[in-house]
Amino acid sequence: MARLFLPCDEKTIRSLRVGDFVELSGRMITGRDAAHHWLLHGFQDSVAPYLKGSVIYHVGPVVRKHEDGHYSFVAAGPTTSAREEPYQADVIGRYGLRGVIGKGGMGPKTLAGLQEHGAVYFHAVGGAAQVLAQAVKKVETVFQLAEFGVPEALWVIQVEGFPVVVTMDSHGNSLHAGVEAESRKKFEAILGLSA
Repeated sequence: MARLFLPCDEKTIRSLRVGDFVELSGRMITGRDAAHHWLLHGFQDSVAPYLKGSVIYHVGPVVRKHEDGHYSFVAAGPTTSAREEPYQADVIGRYGLRGVIGKGGMGPKTLAGLQEHGAVYFHAVGGAAQVLAQAVKKVETVFQLAEFGVPEALWVIQVEGFPVVVTMDSHGNSLHAGVEAESRKKFEAILGLSA
């Protein structure tokens, strides 16, 4: 399993290929629907330094606030990435992201954005939210908490040994597209639609 430290450079990301298992350590930021809308509504200077060279994680975490005011993640399972398809490539390009973490993969617009900007899609295991939360070692800060609420806020976190697999790379390869095409062929064969 490869180890990747965030933030990282384009050359490092372009060395990754579909099927590579990776452990991520360093800084990443969370973001779902509200975050992506906000990031594309002008250039958000306050968040930009946290995004450059890092990854955005599609997650609606369960977060505990402690008596001294600091936060910790209780659950951090990936959410479905497909709904960010209209925005993801633009967010990657605008902020210099090197990756996206989620589940289920993304579509052709994002795949083209990964190629153009030198980024990858990392698939995180669904159903392991508490295990993944153990890799979150620290919450550095949070943006838009009052405006968006806990699940939709942009949490800047430090992770150690966060396990993912590359399922879309910067060379135009997508495990998700391949599985979909193969499934379609089998489905059509079952229905007797194939030539």
